[in-house]
Amino acid sequence: QRLRAAGVRPINNMVDITNYVMLEYGQPMHAFDYACLNGGKIIVRNAEDGEKMNTLDGTPRELNSSMLVIADSTKPVGIAGVMGGENSEITESTVMAVFESANFNGTSIRKTSKALGMRTDASGRYEKGLDPMNTLPAINRACELVELLGAGEVIDGVIDVTAAEYKPTQLKLEPEKINKLLGTDIGLDFMRSTLTKLGFELNGDMITVPSWRSDVERCADIAEEVGRFYGYNEIKATKISGEAMMGGYSKTQLFERELGSLARGLGYSEIMTYSFISPTAYEKIREGGNEKITRSVSILNPLGEDTSVMRTTSLPSMLEVLARNINLRNSAVSLYELTKIYLPCEGEDLPEEKLCLTLGAYGDMDFYKIKGDVEAILRELKIDEPVYVADKEKVSYHPGRCAKISAGGKEIGFVGQIHPAVCANYSVNAEIYAAQLDVNTLYELRKTDVSYMPLPKYPGILRDLAVVCESKYTVAEIAGCIKNAGGELLKNVEFFDVYTGAPIPAGFKSVAYSLEFRSDDKNLTDKDIEPVMQNILASLDSDLGAKLR
Repeated sequence: QRLRAAGVRPINNMVDITNYVMLEYGQPMHAFDYACLNGGKIIVRNAEDGEKMNTLDGTPRELNSSMLVIADSTKPVGIAGVMGGENSEITESTVMAVFESANFNGTSIRKTSKALGMRTDASGRYEKGLDPMNTLPAINRACELVELLGAGEVIDGVIDVTAAEYKPTQLKLEPEKINKLLGTDIGLDFMRSTLTKLGFELNGDMITVPSWRSDVERCADIAEEVGRFYGYNEIKATKISGEAMMGGYSKTQLFERELGSLARGLGYSEIMTYSFISPTAYEKIREGGNEKITRSVSILNPLGEDTSVMRTTSLPSMLEVLARNINLRNSAVSLYELTKIYLPCEGEDLPEEKLCLTLGAYGDMDFYKIKGDVEAILRELKIDEPVYVADKEKVSYHPGRCAKISAGGKEIGFVGQIHPAVCANYSVNAEIYAAQLDVNTLYELRKTDVSYMPLPKYPGILRDLAVVCESKYTVAEIAGCIKNAGGELLKNVEFFDVYTGAPIPAGFKSVAYSLEFRSDDKNLTDKDIEPVMQNILASLDSDLGAKLR
């Protein structure tokens, strides 16, 4: 009647006693027919792959080596912690029964139960973790009920096998830490009294956790026990104090959000890709021979070969997404990603994590447009005078359409057209452009202070300057020389034309700039400008060998 009231179906005396003890003590048990146990013993072992048995519900089960079983000398007679087998159940003809009470690893039982699609009262208890010291008292109680109910005669003798010696958890009682965590002012006497009533042993400031409380592992768990008996409703609501406890984005997080906003404002859509890639990705971007790039951190439990290493560059991920869009016949796509790359460090177990802003686009895009987008981002960050230098060593990029970006003596990243051979590796026939920027360097170079200048009071004077120089000098190098020689009166230098061919000698080119002069104190005249122009021409001649055309 008690079993029925608890929702358990009575079967026979032996089985009913084990179920009753499970409800009474919380310890699952099982009874075997001794006559069905070959060799007169039970063995706890892992099943063999493909091993089969019928459980008590009459269903055949196929087992594997990850599942724990109770077996005799020849066959499994029960699935440990889940259900017994038909081949050893208690019947009307049973003369001698064997009680088994055990403590199993909760994770192992949960995995077995899930794999077999079986959830029982026993498995549900084992999954949550049981008191390892409760197995012997439970089996003694079962034997006591056998005698009390006249269900049989208990034979002396217990086989007790301990896989690991039980060592109780010991923690230090820290009243100040507990009160700080709870936001209370609870006295030490209340804490000690509460813990003692709950079965905790106290010796000075050391607490010995009872075996049935495997969930108590740290000071926070002790604080929870004290708090629930003190009464959560008695804990007054207080505001969180301290600057470190205040919510909100950090400065670096705000900067990352600003970068994303700038990229979206330029027409780029955000993507998010995995930080792990295939080792073959480096071959596809032609970086396979670069040891520093390809020496990636390998993942111990990868999802597969295609996601087995941590990426050292964000370019393969961006190219995969762009190639997918090209194959889906999207005519023009512009994407960006804020992501980390993982660079190996000599002598260190962990790699260096660097945050990168990667831009990628095709369709309505060329080198000057993506370079202009990068310039727009740097301008909004108030990074002064970025320098673009042609780079033919970046093997993933077109050798004639790639530039290294730097400012303030620090390298920021690269911008350029992806090499046609790389595009072919991704099975696309399109011009793809990309930029890779180091976010940490951008953060260091940015300027947060805003200064305002009044509108000019006096008009400026424009002069056009065309010089002939060797073709090896870049437009930026010539402009830098002009700015250095122009002094305070030179306010702006703007390139507008380049020419090669007759009458310009071979190996030379003509480059033209528009120069703007202005004074903050007076109207300028030709006499004021002439010395400055002469100084500019002299500097161009001495530094670059450039002559006035």
